[in-house]
Amino acid sequence: MSTTAPSTGATTGEGAEHTPMFHVVLLDDNDHTYDYVVEMLERIFCMSSSDAFQHAVEVDTAGRTIVITCEQPAAEFARQQIHCYGADWRMPRSKGPMSAVLEPAPQT
Repeated sequence: MSTTAPSTGATTGEGAEHTPMFHVVLLDDNDHTYDYVVEMLERIFCMSSSDAFQHAVEVDTAGRTIVITCEQPAAEFARQQIHCYGADWRMPRSKGPMSAVLEPAPQT
């Protein structure tokens, strides 16, 4: 008699399936300050000030930065947290949060 374990969708070994991972990508705009980006990343992702500042520089210079890579449910939650963070009180023209998108991460 042969028994098999139920499939979870993720296995190990050669030729194995892996749980798809997603990048949470923060997008640049001109309605938020560096201080806002640093504060948001520290609070939402518990980043150090130094790491958060590096992301602020990258989003400003490259137009985008990957703030976290994780499984889809966690990535969707992280994007939602960014979208719920609110406007930058330091800039009167800031009317809402920054934008973030999910992108499939390359499988390795």
